[in-house]
Amino acid sequence: MIFDPLYFIIVGPFFLLGLIAQFWVKSAFRSGQNIPTYLSGAEAAREIMRRNGLDLPIECIPGELSDHYDPSAKVLRLSQAVYEGRNAAAVGVAAHEVGHALQDAQRYPALVVRNMAVPMASLGSGAGMWLFVLGLIFSMKALVLAGIVLFSCVVFFQLVNLPVEFNASTRARRQLAEMGMFTDESLSAVSKTLTAAAMTYVAATLQAVMTLVYLVLSSNREE
Repeated sequence: MIFDPLYFIIVGPFFLLGLIAQFWVKSAFRSGQNIPTYLSGAEAAREIMRRNGLDLPIECIPGELSDHYDPSAKVLRLSQAVYEGRNAAAVGVAAHEVGHALQDAQRYPALVVRNMAVPMASLGSGAGMWLFVLGLIFSMKALVLAGIVLFSCVVFFQLVNLPVEFNASTRARRQLAEMGMFTDESLSAVSKTLTAAAMTYVAATLQAVMTLVYLVLSSNREE
């Protein structure tokens, strides 16, 4: 399928956009690491949670930018660079993940929907493509249609995920500004890091949408 010229025409540009977005976020993170703060990422996360009446565990985990909030375990997991880092990039990423914890505590509707969509999206990202390809190989339209429907779950997840991520970043910026503990330079670096990270989600959403368009067009070509 990936050797189909139509795939490269429809999906290729957005795949490239995703690579550019990944490079941008890593570059913004490295730049933000050069702006010192007196709070580490973990300390900033604890302070934001304290100000909002939350008392959740924070774990230090391996990996680069592997930071996330786990709504099922109610735990914030930060990579070592973010957990220990005393710089604007670390504080920004940590605050963003606390933003998800705040969403969870307040039952933010989009987050509720996103969490419900996770199982089907996980199934669709793997089984959906396999069913589609097998359907084309064996000329079984039912399998092709099942693959498209399952992959649609991935697109739905990505579309719902966008407002969740943007809202978490908005919360992070507001919380850090209200704390009054950071310089304008630090807050500007935080904003740049969060904006770059947001673009990775935009790119992933566009790639998923255009992949679905490709699947639909390919199924019609086989008829």
